[in-house]
Amino acid sequence: MCGIVGYLGNRDVVEVLISGLSRLEYRGYDSAGISVMENGTVSIVKAQGRLRNLEEKLSSGSLKGQMGIGHTRWATHGAPSDENSHPHNSNNNRISVVHNGIIENYMELKDKLVKLGYEFLSDTDTEVIPNLIDFHYNGDLLEAVRETTKELKGSYALGVLSIDEPDRIVATRKDSPLVVGLGEGEYFIASDVPAVLNYTKEFVYLNDGEFAVLTKDDLSFYTNEGEKVERESTEITWSAESAEKGGYAHFTIKEIYEQPKALKDTMTSRIIPGEKIRLDDIHISKDMLTNYSRIYIVACGTAYHAGLIGKVAIENLARIPVEVDVASEFRYRNPIIDHKTLLITISQSGETADTLAVLRESQTKGARVIAITNVVGSSIAREADDVFYTWAGPEIGVASTKAYLTMLVAVYSIALHFAELLGTEETSYLEEIKKEMLTLPEKVAKILKDTTKIEHFADKIHGEKDVFYLGRGLDYQIAVEASLKLKELSYIHSEAYPGGELKHGSIALIEEGISVITSLTQRELFEKMQSNIKEVVSRGAKVMAITYEDNKDVEKYSDEVIYIPNTMDIIAPILAVVPTQLLAYYVSLYKGLDVDKPRNLAKSVTVE
Repeated sequence: MCGIVGYLGNRDVVEVLISGLSRLEYRGYDSAGISVMENGTVSIVKAQGRLRNLEEKLSSGSLKGQMGIGHTRWATHGAPSDENSHPHNSNNNRISVVHNGIIENYMELKDKLVKLGYEFLSDTDTEVIPNLIDFHYNGDLLEAVRETTKELKGSYALGVLSIDEPDRIVATRKDSPLVVGLGEGEYFIASDVPAVLNYTKEFVYLNDGEFAVLTKDDLSFYTNEGEKVERESTEITWSAESAEKGGYAHFTIKEIYEQPKALKDTMTSRIIPGEKIRLDDIHISKDMLTNYSRIYIVACGTAYHAGLIGKVAIENLARIPVEVDVASEFRYRNPIIDHKTLLITISQSGETADTLAVLRESQTKGARVIAITNVVGSSIAREADDVFYTWAGPEIGVASTKAYLTMLVAVYSIALHFAELLGTEETSYLEEIKKEMLTLPEKVAKILKDTTKIEHFADKIHGEKDVFYLGRGLDYQIAVEASLKLKELSYIHSEAYPGGELKHGSIALIEEGISVITSLTQRELFEKMQSNIKEVVSRGAKVMAITYEDNKDVEKYSDEVIYIPNTMDIIAPILAVVPTQLLAYYVSLYKGLDVDKPRNLAKSVTVE
């Protein structure tokens, strides 16, 4: 999400920045802007909306220079607007900054700066950075940026200009990507290689906590302690198209591998061990919560499947009855809605037509609405009473992967928040869940390290016409989402069934050679689920099982076992779904299909 470009050399900087930003449009954005060093001053031009809006503002050609920074913004803090667009300047316009990432402690830093006399013009977390650099500036821009980063908590990639040092750009990163491009008498910075691949193929990938200082004549690198270090560059041999995908064959697999970061970003500043869940944009008190007679979760597709898990989480932790429904059905069945109704809507795009219609109709009947969405400033976000933003970043692949995992984080966070408000669970148990959730990014990364078994099973089943998914408890909710992924990406007919329903009719469909995928992560249901697996195996099914590392018994009656790291059963879906995403991807790959753009599907369903 977001894109950074910076340039210092002899070219027309406006042309370089616009070219770079256009090559980063695939990352998704809702505003754009540039900052140009011109005759000892910094000139900023920025615009909400598509890049062409910025280009129109620059069409006169009056802005000239050979050094500058540019940015395309995907909103997190503050709705899309000209004021919230990057770059951001310090109050005295001496420092200009572009920033990717999230500053967790920006409110604390903002309060400090306000007391020092600084004023703020935007709703962003980023605006604290140029003012903090200005506060620390004492004749050395690198040192001021270093001192500033010591105070920042969260993730960032920064490009910084100062009119006091009009011949240099300072760049640094922590948990957000940033590269430095090397040309002949010119240097570039970018959040991703494609931005400037048409100008250079030689890059240095900045390490976390490392600083780069660019001038026309020199490029230097420094550690977090200020020590100068030598860095070797890498020559890029990818095409521009493949570079946009970070070397991955498709956006879908790239986004599957981005899930550890998406999880971490969505939990950042919200889940902190030893502290209450922080949901700054949800303003529901204990009294309000106890007054609600019912909670509905309403969504479509993958978002609906996240809602199914949300129901289990809220009912188990907060002990409040929850009903989950598909938006297109809910709105036409005359549901019971009044001022004692709490509605939770889930939509990746924030523009899903049926979900938006439910939100509006429910509000007219007195319901309070919490929206879970990935897009700041979307219709659902604007019209809801409370919002939980899933900071997954732009998702290009039509079949949702990383957005789904962040939706799960959202529903678990809300469930934990409600449990804390109502005191329905022991604090120690809630703390255990929070601590374990914070380990999930690392555990998802571990699953992604070796996909050999999944690829092997995908090769075995890619020619089939029917596949079945089984599960019990939360494993059944995962089966439903896994089945949808296989349908979307491979066009294979698949069905999800609760394991206990096998004997009630569906076992008639199991025959020699049929494929069954199942997960076993609910420990109290292990034995029952193992019995279900044996039932399908005895009828000739080949089985891929997904289970914990310590559940080796499954190997005795499964063709392939995919092990996931041990975790708490209640949050296991966040891990267990990942192998099913990979399976759907590789099946589609073996079939030679368009993985990123499945037929007949759209990323955002804005019509009924």
